[in-house]
Amino acid sequence: MPEAVEAPVILSNAPGSFPRSVLAERHPALIKKVRDAFPYGPRQHRALDALLTQATQGVIEPLGPDAHDRQLWEAWGSEYVGLSWFDAPFLWAESYFYRQLLTAVGYFEAGPWQGIDPFRPFKQAELHTEEADEELAALDGLTLRPLGEQRQALLLGSLWGNRADLGFAVGGGAAGAADSRLVADDSALLWSLLPEGGAATLCLVADNAGRELLPDLILVDHLLRHRRAERVVLHVKPYPYYVSDAMTADVIDCLRRLTGARGAAAEVGERLWSAMGTGQLTVRGHTFSCAPLPYADMPDDLRQEFAEADVTVMKGDLNYRRLVGDQLWPATTPFEERTAYFPGPVAALRTLKSDVIVGLDERTEAALVAEHGQGWRTSGTHALIQARR
Repeated sequence: MPEAVEAPVILSNAPGSFPRSVLAERHPALIKKVRDAFPYGPRQHRALDALLTQATQGVIEPLGPDAHDRQLWEAWGSEYVGLSWFDAPFLWAESYFYRQLLTAVGYFEAGPWQGIDPFRPFKQAELHTEEADEELAALDGLTLRPLGEQRQALLLGSLWGNRADLGFAVGGGAAGAADSRLVADDSALLWSLLPEGGAATLCLVADNAGRELLPDLILVDHLLRHRRAERVVLHVKPYPYYVSDAMTADVIDCLRRLTGARGAAAEVGERLWSAMGTGQLTVRGHTFSCAPLPYADMPDDLRQEFAEADVTVMKGDLNYRRLVGDQLWPATTPFEERTAYFPGPVAALRTLKSDVIVGLDERTEAALVAEHGQGWRTSGTHALIQARR
């Protein structure tokens, strides 16, 4: 990668900062939420209570000697053991918290709680809502629009995830409102990387499950059906991560949700179900997907997969942080510069929920700061579509 302006790695020790609020407020609240979501026994309760104390008042402790991935995590960051959680890099500390949470609930340990996703109730609750019903029903009207409008509507639906209403393209006015909240829009370049009839292979690195994965899958169906892609490889997490990150089980839940709907949504579900059977749509769960590291450090086998794709699309905030590096880059740092290491064309679809951002022009950044201070970086009210060949 070309040398860039030095940028400090984001930590969580600055009072009043967004990263500190995640570790000091969001993580303790999540422990309580998980504790209440299952009838865990005394052993799990003690372990969760210990994690709460460790993460808020103690220091980072190593995984137990029997942990199957102890050596992997040692390679990923043994130098942080013994530090305050707030003094370790934010990306690393946040990731390690979720790994320790799985230890606390016995996810990897032989026993009755092995393989039980501690976040599944939250994913399921979001997937089965009236809002989800309305969004799926809106597909019926969307299919009557010109293909170009459908394509752009589905791209924005995937971008905004559960903030999206797929009916906006039918009503007309909301599309402009969505576009106005884009701080960068390389959608034309992205579409040029997926030309019609081009027999492209698309790697889509998924973000969240539930109502955010549904529009991703609907977009995948559109790309396959209208020959913008011949094959799609959907990268998901191999185990529960960051509360709502998608795993293979969540993909299946979404397909069942689609096939159990009515009208166009059911047809989408049936086509995707068939596409998995023929290999047009495959699901991949690489270990590095849960690594607390930037994609610049990806292993050779994953690098080769991305190199063989015509384009890789990174969904969501966490993947963006890992794509460009979880550092306080100047916002005008070129996206191309921060992704120069990536082995092929790459794009990012991301709602802004953390401090990291690159690829803005000076005028856009100045306008955002003037109107919102620095809050626009973390509020989730703005988004971006960035791409490079």
